Amino acid sequence: MDTEKAINYVNRLATQAEQIEETSPEIHSIAARAKEFFRVYIGDESEFYTSLMFLDDKKPDKNAISNILRGFLEFVSEGFVEDFTPLQRAENNIVSDFLNQARVLLEDKKVHPAAGIVLVGATLEEFLCKWIERENKKLGKLKPGMANYSRILYENNLITSQDNKDILAWSGLRNEAAHGKWEEINSRERAKIMLEGVNLFIRRYSVNEN
Repeated sequence: MDTEKAINYVNRLATQAEQIEETSPEIHSIAARAKEFFRVYIGDESEFYTSLMFLDDKKPDKNAISNILRGFLEFVSEGFVEDFTPLQRAENNIVSDFLNQARVLLEDKKVHPAAGIVLVGATLEEFLCKWIERENKKLGKLKPGMANYSRILYENNLITSQDNKDILAWSGLRNEAAHGKWEEINSRERAKIMLEGVNLFIRRYSVNEN
């Protein structure tokens, strides 16, 4: 779940809490979903989660729930979204999991290196896409894709010229794998070099390390 989706989800929960009747049993569902959202995507040590936990489970106050949810939305709208990293941390954990899966594939001699290359490429492309979304950059007439994502980031001085060259090379390798050019990508070592390069790139530019 990215930040925009999280904001939309919280807004829907707040609106539901505000519109239901005081005695509606639906408030229990709203309270549970709000708690789970904050626990998973913000953390159980946040004030938002703690505030919800202090509510009466048997008779949760719909106004209190709404106020807490609206408080979160205000927190984001006041410009703290750049410091609000748990959502981004969750995304980075997913990226790390995919790269680990790719490493397992590349270590398995029964699996063609193309499988790992495609997974690494898809993971990098998603990482670049999320980065552009966080930076509020637009593709304009450019088509979505790794090369164009890299172009936007480079033109906005977010990555170096060497980064851009590396991404274009990785993009080419991924495209060869995706289009079944098996003989051109039969080198397991070449695939592993791509994996390590992408892993270092993502770690260097991860929002959790900036």
